[in-house]
Amino acid sequence: MISHGKEIKVFTGNSNPELAHNICAQLYQNLGSSTVSQFADGECSISVFEPVRGKDVFIVQSTCGPVNDNLMELLIMIDAMRRASAGRITAVIPYFGYARQDRKAKSRDPISAKLVANLITAAGADRVLTMDLHAAQIQGFFDIPVDNLMGAHLFSKHYVKMFGKGNEDLMVVSPDVGSTARARAFSMKLGVNMAIVDKRREKANQSEVMNIIGNVEGKTCILLDDIVDTAGSLCGAAKAIKEIGGAKEVYACATHGVLSGPALERIENSCIKEMLFLDTIPYPADKPKLEKISYLSTAPVFAEAIRRIYEEVSISNLFDYSFISEVNHAFQASRRYKLACRVPRQSRHEIRNDPS
Repeated sequence: MISHGKEIKVFTGNSNPELAHNICAQLYQNLGSSTVSQFADGECSISVFEPVRGKDVFIVQSTCGPVNDNLMELLIMIDAMRRASAGRITAVIPYFGYARQDRKAKSRDPISAKLVANLITAAGADRVLTMDLHAAQIQGFFDIPVDNLMGAHLFSKHYVKMFGKGNEDLMVVSPDVGSTARARAFSMKLGVNMAIVDKRREKANQSEVMNIIGNVEGKTCILLDDIVDTAGSLCGAAKAIKEIGGAKEVYACATHGVLSGPALERIENSCIKEMLFLDTIPYPADKPKLEKISYLSTAPVFAEAIRRIYEEVSISNLFDYSFISEVNHAFQASRRYKLACRVPRQSRHEIRNDPS
C-alpha cells in the first residue's frame, strides 16, 4: 500500500533557500510558493500560496543560527502543512541544531536534542531527513522514521579527484577521539592510513591539544570533522599536526560550517591550506568571503533521497561512493537548469503588519 501523497512539493524557510532551490532544480520542479516573515512584535508568520492537500510535502530548513528563529519557522510551517491536509510531511533538516546537547554532561543539564525531536514530532512531521547528526543515537530520540545521510562520501569524491586513491603521502586525521569512527570510514574510502589528535577540552568552545597518535611526518593530512563552530578545536588540531607531528600540509573538511564568533579569523590565520564544507549551512552573509573556504553541494544527494522517499524505495545505496559519484555527475549536467518562477528570497527581518 502506498502511504505517500500524490505529488512532491518542496517548501523552504529562511535558513537555507539556496539549497532548497538547488534541490528543486534536481527534481525538475519549482519551489513551493510561500513566505516566511515576522509580525511587528517578532512573531513568525507563515503564508502558503498553493494547495498541499494530499501531497507529499518536504520542508527544507536547517536549524542553524539564528537557531531558535529557524526552529520556530520549521515547527510553524509543519503545523501549517498539517492543518492544510498534506498527505505526508517530511522535515528536511540538513543541519540539526541542538544536536550537541544529546546527553547530561553534568547534574541538572537538559537533553535539548530530545526536546527538539519531540517538538518536531508534535508539530506533525511524519519523517525527518537530515545529514551527519552529531550523535547517531539522536535518531532514537524520534518516534518517527529518520534518514541520516552521510557527508563523507561527497568529501571522498573531491579528495580522490585531487590526490588519487591509495596515495601513500596522504593521511586522514581525526581531530579528537570521538570522531575516530568517522575518520576511519573516510580513510578507507580514500585507501589511506589515519591518525588521531588527542586533546582535552577544558570548557565549552575551547580545547587543549595534547599529542598526535600516529605518524604524520612529511604527510599531506586531511582533518575530518562534522561541525566547525568557533574553529578553535580544528585550528588547534591543524597546528599540532603541523608543528608537533611535522606534517607537510593540512587540509580540512567538515559537513556543517556553523562559523560563529572568531571562526573565520581563526581559519584565515591557521595553517589550513583549504577548508571545505558542505552547503547544509549557508556562508555568513555579513562576513567577507575567505579564499581558503569552499563548499560542495548536497542538493543532488538530498534530491535523490527525496525522490526515493516519495517512491518508497531504499536509500541505502546513497551511502555508496560510486553511486554518489553518479549523482554528482548528474547534478553538474543540470546546473544550468533554470526554474521558471523562482521565488525571491524573503528577508528574515521583513516586518508584516497584523491585519487585526
